[in-house]
Amino acid sequence: MIVYAEVEFMIQTAHSLKEKRAVLQRMVTRTKQKFNVSVAEIDHQDVWQRTKLALVAVASSKEAAERELMRAIHYLQSNPQWEQLDFYREYL
Repeated sequence: MIVYAEVEFMIQTAHSLKEKRAVLQRMVTRTKQKFNVSVAEIDHQDVWQRTKLALVAVASSKEAAERELMRAIHYLQSNPQWEQLDFYREYL
């Protein structure tokens, strides 16, 4: 089973693309290391206070894939440097 999600964040503390990318790179790298998911920025690459991330988890069961994906999303949501604006999930 494949679970796909998109999560959009507002990075209030970023005042340049460099600051945004520092926050984003740190969180994406840590998420990939801690959880069995793939993560990529898919939108707002040239906007310094917004980002949209795509996450994908693959497992033998829907429950296992969703559990891993939601753990990764909860980890991303725990970052105090940004706030979640939108969330979308799909099962493939």
